[in-house]
Amino acid sequence: MSVEPGAAWRSACPAGHPLTGPARGWLGPARCPRCVPAVPARPAVASAGAAGSDSREGSDSRARDGAAGSAVADVSGAVAGPRGVAGPCGADVPGGRAGAEVPDGAAGSAVADVSGAVAGPCGVDRPEDADVRCAAAYRCSSLVPAATAVSCAALAAAVGPRPELAVWLLLVPFAVLLALVDRNVHRLPDQLTLPLAAAAAVLLGGAAVLPGAGGSWTTALLGGPVLGAGYLVLFLVNPNGMGFGDVKLALSLGVALGWYGWQVLFVGAFAGFLLGAVYGLGLVLLRGAGRRTAIPFGPFMVSGALLGLLLGGLTSG
Repeated sequence: MSVEPGAAWRSACPAGHPLTGPARGWLGPARCPRCVPAVPARPAVASAGAAGSDSREGSDSRARDGAAGSAVADVSGAVAGPRGVAGPCGADVPGGRAGAEVPDGAAGSAVADVSGAVAGPCGVDRPEDADVRCAAAYRCSSLVPAATAVSCAALAAAVGPRPELAVWLLLVPFAVLLALVDRNVHRLPDQLTLPLAAAAAVLLGGAAVLPGAGGSWTTALLGGPVLGAGYLVLFLVNPNGMGFGDVKLALSLGVALGWYGWQVLFVGAFAGFLLGAVYGLGLVLLRGAGRRTAIPFGPFMVSGALLGLLLGGLTSG
């Protein structure tokens, strides 16, 4: 989902492999199964170099072997050596070295194999049947699942064993995903914002008929349009300062916050603006940001809504 504004949704991974799996890649692991980390290629390069040197005799052959061995060493350094710079696949590539300097022969084929393992799956043409893989650009981070787990635990502690807790636990991962995408590329995809608002309304309607519910479904249904209308006014007044994706996200957050009443809705909305203002002030003071500096507002909207739900869970019932 983290594609640049104006770009089409990706139908393939950065290596060019078509996205497959449940729901055409919308569900399942976040990285392409074909782009697995490569097995270190240095032993294969060393064996190829040794085979090339054993197959030659004489001083001329030894001289050519020495040149080829240095070329192989350079390429193996590009895979794992500390001297290069980070390549597109996370591997090190030596700066300023041209592929034309690599001699022909066995060492040249070994170099081609290693260079294919480094750059092949990341956009360089290669045979389709070649079993060449490299580490994808995706880097798994523990921060996102940790933030999701902490948010769910905080909501469980504040809400307690009430029916709406199941709704919050289902919606939190999608809200965190939206915040992450907005932080990365400053956009909130309709594929999540609009279904999230509908899902929140339907799930809370089911929670309202169960015993022990701590909120009002009627207020929740009204809270979404009210908060969305407020953001729509801000968008119309200053389109450069508020994106229309924020307006759509406000619908789902308004439904969730409205479950606990108008006061919680106001607190959650105000907390989002306050957090965004503090962040923007920090950018101005620390980095010299100006009035036109783009700030993703989705993470602050989600954080403010989380604070509002915690308050509502503690004070309701």
